[in-house]
Amino acid sequence: MLIVTYDIHDDKTRTKFGKLLKKYGRRLQYSVFEIKNSERILNILKREIEEVYSKKFTWADSILLFPISKANNDKVIRYWQPALEEEEILFL
Repeated sequence: MLIVTYDIHDDKTRTKFGKLLKKYGRRLQYSVFEIKNSERILNILKREIEEVYSKKFTWADSILLFPISKANNDKVIRYWQPALEEEEILFL
């Protein structure tokens, strides 16, 4: 799992970045996404950030990517909606 959090001041850039993240994961909070990552997805995001978004950033902007290992993912404590979204649903 990968947690991505960002603070981008330009509205247009922030919206586009949110849409990029939404393709790969789900929004936990306004500027926080959870992405079920693979090495491929992590490389895609890093490439997009470095090649597309870094040109538009100022010193006031930030993006943080927090990789969480499978072992630590099982230790994440979830309450309310995030907890419900993690439950497996079986459709018959």
